[in-house]
Amino acid sequence: MSAGSEVRGQGPPRSRRHGSGVARTVAGVLVASAFVGIVAQGAAADVSSDQEQISALQQKIVQDGAQVQQLVASANRAQAQLDTLDTQVAAAQAELAADRQDEARAEANLRSIAINSYMDNGDGGTALALFSSDATTLSAQEEYTGLAGDRLNAAIDAANAAVRRTQAATDELDKAQAQAAATVTQLDADRQSAQAALDSDNALLKSVQGNLQALLAAAEAQREAQERAEEEAMAEAAAAAAAAAAAKQAPAPVNFHPTPGSYANPLRDVSGLNPERIDQGVDYSGFGPIYAVGDGVVESTTNGGWPGGTFICYKLTDGPANGLAVYAAEDINPTVSIGQTVTAGSALGTVYEGPSGIETGWADPSCDGEAMAASVYHEGRSTAFGLNFSQLLASLGAPPGVLQNDPPDGSLPPGWPSW
Repeated sequence: MSAGSEVRGQGPPRSRRHGSGVARTVAGVLVASAFVGIVAQGAAADVSSDQEQISALQQKIVQDGAQVQQLVASANRAQAQLDTLDTQVAAAQAELAADRQDEARAEANLRSIAINSYMDNGDGGTALALFSSDATTLSAQEEYTGLAGDRLNAAIDAANAAVRRTQAATDELDKAQAQAAATVTQLDADRQSAQAALDSDNALLKSVQGNLQALLAAAEAQREAQERAEEEAMAEAAAAAAAAAAAKQAPAPVNFHPTPGSYANPLRDVSGLNPERIDQGVDYSGFGPIYAVGDGVVESTTNGGWPGGTFICYKLTDGPANGLAVYAAEDINPTVSIGQTVTAGSALGTVYEGPSGIETGWADPSCDGEAMAASVYHEGRSTAFGLNFSQLLASLGAPPGVLQNDPPDGSLPPGWPSW
C-alpha cells in the first residue's frame, strides 16, 4: 500500500549496517577536510595580515617618497638661494674693494694737498700729521690748514659713507649666506633621513612580499594536499560503497532443506482482504487474524524500521521452504513471542485497519528486520522475491498481489523453491 510502502523504504536496519563503513569513511573525509580547512584558515589569516601590511607599507612608501621629493625640491630652492647669495656676496665684495680704492684715492689726494701746503707754508711739523689715515683727524687738519675746500671734504665723506654702506651690505649678505648654507645642510640631512626611511620601507616591503609569496605557495600546497586527501578518501569511500553495494546485491546465502510438510493460507480469516502491490513482499489491507504459513519458530516480533513497529519473523522448520524465514509486518498486533513454536494453525497476531496495511514475504534469515529483497528494492517496484511469495500465497488460496513491473527487479538464488 502506498503510504506504508513509502515509510517502509526509508531506512531499515540492514541498510544502516551496510552503510556504516561508508559513513565512517565519509566521516573521515569530513574530519580531514575540517582539519585542513582550519590550517588553511590560519594560512589565509597570515596571508590577509601580510596583505594588509603590504598595503600599509605601500601607502607609507608613497608618503615617504613624497616627503623625499619635497625635501629635494626645498634643498634645490635653498641651494639656488645660496648660489644667488654667493653671487651677491661676490658683487658686494667687489663693490667694497672699489669703495676702498676710492677711499684710498681720496686719502692720496688729501696727502698730496697736505704736502703742497707744507711746501707752501714751511710748517713741516703740522703738515706731517696729515698723513694719518684717520678720517676725523684728516678733517681737523683740513680745518687747521685751510687748504682743503668743501669739495675735498665732501669727497672724503662720500668715500667713508660708501665704505660703511658696502661693509654693512656685505655683513648682511654674509649672514644670509651662512643661514642659507645651514638650511642646505639641514635639508640635505633631512633628505638623507627620509631616503633612509624610504629604503627601509622598501626593504620591509620586499621581505613581506617574499613572506606572502611563501604563504601563498604553502597555501597552494595545502590546497593541493587537501584535494589529494579528499580524492583519496572519496575513492576509498566509493570503493567501500561499491563493495557494500556488491555485497548487498549478492543474493543472501540460501540454507534450507526441503522436507515433507504442508503449508496453509495465512490470510484465510482476514476480513475485507484486499491485495495491493507486490514490492519486497506483498501488500494487503483488511482486518482479522493472520496465521503462520507452516511449522516454524518465532525469532522477532518488532522492529522500528517498519510502520507501526511490527515485524514478526519466523523460520520455517518443515516443508518445501524448510529453513527459510517469513515475515508479517506493519499494522499487526503481535500475539506471539520470540522463541515460540508455531504451526499453520497458530495466529501470529491481529491485523487492524491502520494507515499502512500489512506486508508479508520472505525475510532475511537473520530475522533482523530486513526482507530478502532489500538489496534490490526501489520504492514502489516489484521484486523477484515479492513475486515468488505472491505465487506461494496464490498457490495456498490467497489473492495474489499486483505486479508493478515486469520483469521484477533482482533474481532468486539458485535452488529457490517455486510454486
